[in-house]
Amino acid sequence: MKAVLIIHNAGIDAEINDLLGAAGVDCYTKFPEVLGRGRLSEPHLNTEIWPGVNCGTLVVVENETARVVMDAVRRMRQTLGAEGLKAFLWEIEDMT
Repeated sequence: MKAVLIIHNAGIDAEINDLLGAAGVDCYTKFPEVLGRGRLSEPHLNTEIWPGVNCGTLVVVENETARVVMDAVRRMRQTLGAEGLKAFLWEIEDMT
């Protein structure tokens, strides 16, 4: 099992949901207001100076599905640009 955490601009949340659906992922956890600063984008801190928020979407899936999701995120980054979309992949050792 693998975990994929997708941090994305709130404005593309529907596209992320579509990406997951196309990959066969129907279970996920959403973090609707994620604040932060990346290397390629302006901070999203939900303040007057740094407006905006990101979303976090976490999925835990079989290894092959995780690879499909990561590849789809890479394709989306090529289409949309790298700003506002990042995915992280790691191993899940145990679940309850």
